[in-house]
Amino acid sequence: MAKRMRLDKLLANMGFGTRSEVKRAVKQGRVTVNGAVVKDFGMTLDPESSDVRFDGEAVVYRETIYVMLNKPQGVVSATEDARDRTVIDLLDPEDRILQPFPVGRLDKDTEGLLLLTNDGKLAHELLSPRKHVPKTYEALVRGDVDAEDQAAFKQGVTLEDGYETMPAELTIGDKEARPEGIHSRILLTIREGKFHQVKRMFEAVGKQVVYLKRVSMGPLRLDETLKLGEYRPLTEAELDALLTVQTGAGRNA
Repeated sequence: MAKRMRLDKLLANMGFGTRSEVKRAVKQGRVTVNGAVVKDFGMTLDPESSDVRFDGEAVVYRETIYVMLNKPQGVVSATEDARDRTVIDLLDPEDRILQPFPVGRLDKDTEGLLLLTNDGKLAHELLSPRKHVPKTYEALVRGDVDAEDQAAFKQGVTLEDGYETMPAELTIGDKEARPEGIHSRILLTIREGKFHQVKRMFEAVGKQVVYLKRVSMGPLRLDETLKLGEYRPLTEAELDALLTVQTGAGRNA
C-alpha cells in the first residue's frame, strides 16, 4: 500500500518552512500538486509519486540521507558540541533537516572520510565489532617505520591498557629527514575502532602519529575531489556497496 502523507507535513519535513509557514503558503496558492494549484494543506498524497511544487520548485521526498564528508581538522565528529564546531555545522540547512549523524568518529585533529546518515541500521552494521569493517588511514609518523613494525602490526600489538589489537596491514611509503628526525609516510588498514587506535598502535612501537587521514571505510573510498570541509551525497553505486555490507546483498538482489 502506498504511503500517504499530509501536504503540510511533506513540505515542512523537506525544509520549505515551519508547519504554519507552509500552511500559509498553500492558502496563498503557491503550491501545486500534479500541475494543479491546491489550497488544502491537509490533503493527503503519495509523496513518492506525486509531483509537488513550491513556487515552481520541485519538492523531492526523502526519508534517508547519505553524505560523504571530507572532514577537516578542528571539527568534532558529533551532532552538537558546546565548545567546538561539529561536522553537522558543515552541512547546508536543507541537509540537516533529516537529522543525519556521523557514523563513528574521527579525532578532532584527524582529516578525511566520514559518512553522515540518519540510517541507524546501516550505521550499526558498519560499526559493529562483529563485522570487522576495514578502515584505511594515511599517516605521517615521527620515526623510522620499518619491517619490524610491519611484522608487529601483522600480529597485532598490545596497547598501553593491555588490549591486544587485531592484525593490521601496514604499508610503508616514503621517508623524509626533518630537523626533529626521520618521518615515515604509511598506509594502515585496521578492522576495529578503539579510541585513538591508530595513534596508540604507533605509540606501542615507540613512534608518534603527527598527521592522520582516513581514506576508506569498507567499500567506501574518499572522493579526492572533495576539498576539506566539502561533502556530497553518495552515488547509487556507493550506497549499494554499503548496503551490501549490511545485508550481504545489494538493494536489487
